[in-house]
Amino acid sequence: MDRFLKNQFAFHLMEPSLFLTCFFAYVMGMIVFGWWMSRRKQTGDTFLLGGRALPFFLTLGTTVATMVGTGSSMGAVGKGYANGWTGSLYGIGGTIGILLTAWLFAPVRKHRFMTMAEELSSNTGANRAVSNIVGIFSYLACVGWLGLHILGGGKYLVFVTGIDPFWAKTYIALGFGIYAMIGGYLAVVWTDSAQAIVLFAGFLVIAFFSFQAVGGWSGLREVNAILAAKPDAPSTLTLISLTVVIAVGVLGNPCFRQRIYSGKTIPEIRKAFVISGILYLGFAVLPAIIGMTAYKNFPNLTNADLAFPKMATDILPVAGGIVILLAGLSATMSSASSDAVAGVTTLVRDLYKLVFGRMPQAGRVVLISRIALGLTTGFALGMALVADNVIGYIKVMIPLFISGMCVCGILGRLWKRYNAAGAIASLLGACATSASVMLVPEWEAYWEGEPVIPSILIATAAGVFVSLLTSPEKLSREEALAQLAKERQTMES
Repeated sequence: MDRFLKNQFAFHLMEPSLFLTCFFAYVMGMIVFGWWMSRRKQTGDTFLLGGRALPFFLTLGTTVATMVGTGSSMGAVGKGYANGWTGSLYGIGGTIGILLTAWLFAPVRKHRFMTMAEELSSNTGANRAVSNIVGIFSYLACVGWLGLHILGGGKYLVFVTGIDPFWAKTYIALGFGIYAMIGGYLAVVWTDSAQAIVLFAGFLVIAFFSFQAVGGWSGLREVNAILAAKPDAPSTLTLISLTVVIAVGVLGNPCFRQRIYSGKTIPEIRKAFVISGILYLGFAVLPAIIGMTAYKNFPNLTNADLAFPKMATDILPVAGGIVILLAGLSATMSSASSDAVAGVTTLVRDLYKLVFGRMPQAGRVVLISRIALGLTTGFALGMALVADNVIGYIKVMIPLFISGMCVCGILGRLWKRYNAAGAIASLLGACATSASVMLVPEWEAYWEGEPVIPSILIATAAGVFVSLLTSPEKLSREEALAQLAKERQTMES
């Protein structure tokens, strides 16, 4: 313990300007890379989807980096700090989600979709109302995830440097926003792939030292027993809800769909997703180990989300702490840039037509996308400035916007009778149910503040019931796909 306190003392003697210098140097490296990627002539297709020809290793790298984001480095470690092995449920839920996504949705690559609004409306006769609702929900979901990553990255900077939270969050937003705006999707996936190696290496190093510091498996059992005996230990319903909300967050997340739309072939996409799931399952125990070690050494942290940076600064020398903290920041920034581009793709492909009544011309797509990236990042920054808790942020945002899209995607994929009326019922039913559970005290108490399960159940029941009561779609799925492809041609040529 004395050694850890000495390391803590050494790290905090470091001037905040040293870490900020390292952080800004890292960001400048990303920006230069984005500029290098943008030297070649870019079209809307390459800026938003990388030309739809990403090879296996890039799909794998960007998927892994996106999964190991703010939720893992802060939310899951914080959950381990508060509730022991519960922190591993984040990895288990993510693994379930990515494997189901590979099985159910990788085949949609052949249709050349750009967004989830296209994909889900293709199952319902290319219905414009479905497309508009999914487009709005997709954009809000991406902005929500983006705000989460800005929130997490800002917490890192505040903890390490002590700077004002406003400027910390602003630096994070500007960091990934600038290189994504310059280089587009290709810059994002290349930096993601490089960051994925740093992320896993960083987590393995800090987990190794944490395992030693806590006293091995016996020490972990002791800490877990203490946490399990706490009066506020999570119930079975809470544990199931946490697993489900993370799985749903992958199944209905536009960012992971974009990995499918941009991949080169269906077999390569599936292979990348399956390997990502296996790696993430192995990764699942690391946040719990780090969190429990942090609890043993520092049981009075005021914010469990800070358990990861606290351990990085206290069990490693200054240089090692800087590297690990930069790895944590790269986790938030890689996920943020991915969600930013996914949100902008939805804005340019779906919401542009909703507002202006037409598709953007091909020659203007890149310019419009860069402007939209700036506006989207600013919108998310505004949300992050008023939020504080990572896991709480996730549990509110996913049921509200993503659970309905998850149900809509699965029913549309597996059930031919599903129609536009049923899809609208699923989307609005999930949103209304989630809002009701969060606003009605009796319902919130019954579901223990976890609206994801009732939102999924109501969305499924409403979708099936309304589809059976209403007429099938007039357009076949083949005709709907042809209509959507014709719309896309305006942007592509």
